[in-house]
Amino acid sequence: MNRLAQETSPYLRQHQDNPVDWYPWGEEAFARARAEDKPVLLSVGYSACHWCHVMAHESFEDPAVAAVMNELFVCVKVDREERPDVDAVYMEAVQAMSGQGGWPMTVFLTPDAHPFFGGTYYPKSAWGGRPGFADLMQAISEAWAERRAQLLDQAGHLTSSIAARSGTLVGRAGGEVGVALLEGAHRMLRSSYDAEWGGFGRAPKFPTPTNIELVLRNWRRDNDPATLEMAVNTLDAMASGGMYDHVGGGFSRYSVDAFWMVPHFEKMLYDQAGLVRAYLHAFQATGEERFRQVVEETVGYVLRDLRSPEGGLYSAEDADSEGEEGRFYVWRHDDVFAAGGPDAVAWYGVTPAGNFEGANILHRPVRGDLIRPPEVEAARRRLFDQRELRVRPGLDDKVLTEWNAMFTSALAEAAGALGRDDWLAAAVHTGEFLLASLRRDGDGRWLRSWQADGGARHPAYAVDHAWLVDAFTRLAESTGEARWIAHAREAASALVDLFADPDGPGFFTVGHDAEQLIVRQKDLFDGATPSANAVGAVALLRLSALTGDRGYAERSAAIQAGLAPFMAEHPGAFTHLLAGVDMAVTGTTEVVVAGKRPDLVDAVQARFLPNVVLAWGERYDSPLWDGRADDAAYVCQNFACRLPARTVEELERQLD
Repeated sequence: MNRLAQETSPYLRQHQDNPVDWYPWGEEAFARARAEDKPVLLSVGYSACHWCHVMAHESFEDPAVAAVMNELFVCVKVDREERPDVDAVYMEAVQAMSGQGGWPMTVFLTPDAHPFFGGTYYPKSAWGGRPGFADLMQAISEAWAERRAQLLDQAGHLTSSIAARSGTLVGRAGGEVGVALLEGAHRMLRSSYDAEWGGFGRAPKFPTPTNIELVLRNWRRDNDPATLEMAVNTLDAMASGGMYDHVGGGFSRYSVDAFWMVPHFEKMLYDQAGLVRAYLHAFQATGEERFRQVVEETVGYVLRDLRSPEGGLYSAEDADSEGEEGRFYVWRHDDVFAAGGPDAVAWYGVTPAGNFEGANILHRPVRGDLIRPPEVEAARRRLFDQRELRVRPGLDDKVLTEWNAMFTSALAEAAGALGRDDWLAAAVHTGEFLLASLRRDGDGRWLRSWQADGGARHPAYAVDHAWLVDAFTRLAESTGEARWIAHAREAASALVDLFADPDGPGFFTVGHDAEQLIVRQKDLFDGATPSANAVGAVALLRLSALTGDRGYAERSAAIQAGLAPFMAEHPGAFTHLLAGVDMAVTGTTEVVVAGKRPDLVDAVQARFLPNVVLAWGERYDSPLWDGRADDAAYVCQNFACRLPARTVEELERQLD
């Protein structure tokens, strides 16, 4: 075993038996590189990454290739989910060099960690226009020996470019935050919308829940059926296609085609979080039971297959099992027929020839027709029981603060909206687990990652803190317990104290108390998950509305104003932050329910009210509670309230 055997990350442990002399990221590796005057070979990936496994099998497990790596380089392995700061810095370098990014990421660094060459997947032998990995390493080594000055110059230019971009991306003067930003984003979404198959853009298609959320917000503003149809068609197409697990619930990472049929089979916790919220809001907006079913099945998958005994939520399930991508999920025609007869075969679009390498990815050929008749539901249960006997995909059982807070936030909201006390108990359990297990002893500093046999490690990032603010705020709104507001305020204080830019708007990715890389970046663009600054801006704005602390709203406004010119030019990179713009433009509505009136609380939670915050139950320090009599609801904007509503009908009229 190499050094990775001592790590807690499942991804790093996957490489502990490689003949490569791997180091984890840290000073020990770079000290050796300086002592031996060797470049560093940095390999970044994650546990559920299919092409990471391919490169590992082809190259890292091959003794001959490993011998070249060990001779010419100091080799460092990084789990991008555990160290998103490392991943972000060097991904930006790779994108600058090659025009594209992805994982596995392979970057060659100087001994002082500056990148000078990089790319993504490299095959063992030259293939598809890509150089063979061993040949590439020999060429890099020769360049290091013979043309080092050129490489060092390139490394300097790359580092300066990354630093300049990180430092100047937020405009000094900022821009106007108004309805024009929302209208521009709506035009962008319309222009990229696939009217036939739903979604935005061409294959491969990613679910991008923040796009759907913004479409639903736009519909709240324009009340245009065509706007709502964009969201409904997209959600129907995704849940009807093979990207959705029709047997066990939950969504795969993305579809390789334009019609959501063939997925990349890994399941990520963060996708489930975003999609639970998108389908929940679609159910609230339309009342269509099929969307509620998707929420229930997706939550069911997470709580069944990704929940640790301690209460944390695991990160992901792999695409591969028994060395084959998708093997766990696909079916032969005869197996489906035996479980459910012709009804199940027809319902799931199963054929003898199959639709994926001779097997069948189950899907629903009649788009949006998702409510199963009893005989099909009975067949689904039998298929589920049969599938449970198969070898499961690999499980990444690390618990990430960001992704756990993200799902807890969605689950708490869904629990209130759908009246699921069991879900609320699960959300509270995860919130309490985070408080108990993801903070450092002594000073309470939040940490990024936890693993059952290794505990918590790595200082948490801005995005972790931002999602904690959101999750604790949602728990307060769903439970009526004041303690969650206190925890939200503590997380918000840490976000500001550790990450705020003293010279401009926004938050740095890494706290001032943590390891500083070659560049101190700000996470500004939405990717597979919303950016730290977007989450922070939205969460702080909601917390401000609940507590009356204008400082939170002012920080949110500064982020929005600073990024306004970029939102105007590239709205697709800021769809979560545009939710904050919608809140700022429309204004938040504060609803206070005083006394024991669960009927009034339910009336608020059941509706699609994206710019409403709710206070009820235990009172806490906020002007919202000043002078509130019992047994009534108060609907307020900017702390100016309408007459108290004492019936559900009266409250609903005020909310409308």
